[in-house]
Amino acid sequence: MTHSATSFKVDYYQFIGVDGHPVPGVKVPAVAQDFDRLKKLYELMVKTRIFDKKAIALQRTGKLGTYASCLGHEAAHVAIGAAMREEDCFAPMYREYGAQFYRGVEMRDVLMYWGGDERGNDFKKAKHDFAWCVPIATQCLHAAGAALAFKLKNQPRVAVSVVGDGGSSKGDFLEAINAASAYQLPLVLVIVNNQWAISVPRKSQNSAATLAQKGIAGGLSSIQVDGNDLVACLWAMDEAIEAARSGQGASVIEMITYRLSDHTTADDASRYRPDDEVDAAWEREPMIRLRQYLTHQGIWNESLEQALHETAQAEVQASVDDYLAQVDTQPQPASAMFDYMFDSLPHDLAEQRAQAARFEDEGGQH
Repeated sequence: MTHSATSFKVDYYQFIGVDGHPVPGVKVPAVAQDFDRLKKLYELMVKTRIFDKKAIALQRTGKLGTYASCLGHEAAHVAIGAAMREEDCFAPMYREYGAQFYRGVEMRDVLMYWGGDERGNDFKKAKHDFAWCVPIATQCLHAAGAALAFKLKNQPRVAVSVVGDGGSSKGDFLEAINAASAYQLPLVLVIVNNQWAISVPRKSQNSAATLAQKGIAGGLSSIQVDGNDLVACLWAMDEAIEAARSGQGASVIEMITYRLSDHTTADDASRYRPDDEVDAAWEREPMIRLRQYLTHQGIWNESLEQALHETAQAEVQASVDDYLAQVDTQPQPASAMFDYMFDSLPHDLAEQRAQAARFEDEGGQH
């Protein structure tokens, strides 16, 4: 006779439909009526999208290096930032600008980083957060380490990290889950499932019904939410962070969205994604949905939208001007590439740094 040891399921949550109305028959959480909070987050989403478009333009005109767009991810990202406290720790990937802006990272910092200037990683605010992490999924282990420190020090703080659908296949992500499970860490791991790991579609990455169930395998509370529904993302993050802070352990949230942009400006997604799939994703994107919801509730209108775009455009342009002035007046020397990894340089790198400095002092003439 065979017996089932146990069984699991992954719940899926969506509260605001594509039409901007509450989903019929679904109990909507209280955060859906917190219109001051939702309005503030919508404004940040608009600002982030305007910044994103400008950053791509800067890259295309040679004023910025390779850049990772966040187009379509705005609801997931701002919800992450909005649910955290200042003293919490965020370990980002490389496109979570909405979360970082909420936590005090400046637009100029983002531009400096993608412009090749590591001073962009020295945030004036968000001092508890990690720098951007381009190696895939290693940031999840950084967050797990921070969460372990919080627990050992008996501090009511939470660490949060983000990974993509492709990154959720990395051992680093699974190891972070295991550490969180073994040590009951105050950790929230978010999978922003945007359907594509560069050119590899979700269906080719693995045959699992969900990505959230990877957390269940480690014993963590794990759910899916509509990543284009800000209310669902915000509710899920609020719940998960409060649980972690109160000693109930870690969790995994899979936010299902779509990458409306190329993977980075070094990519051309039109070579591997069908146009009809992208067109359909634009109909589900988070900005239209939240704007319609707020409009239906009498909180938003066209004049507010126009005023927001004007102020956001001005703020973004001021940050761009600041960044370009920094590039022109305080460029980083070539030797700076050695200055932000080690407290004390190994001897071989110290020699290379000295060579770079001499080369620059001689005007690069060899």
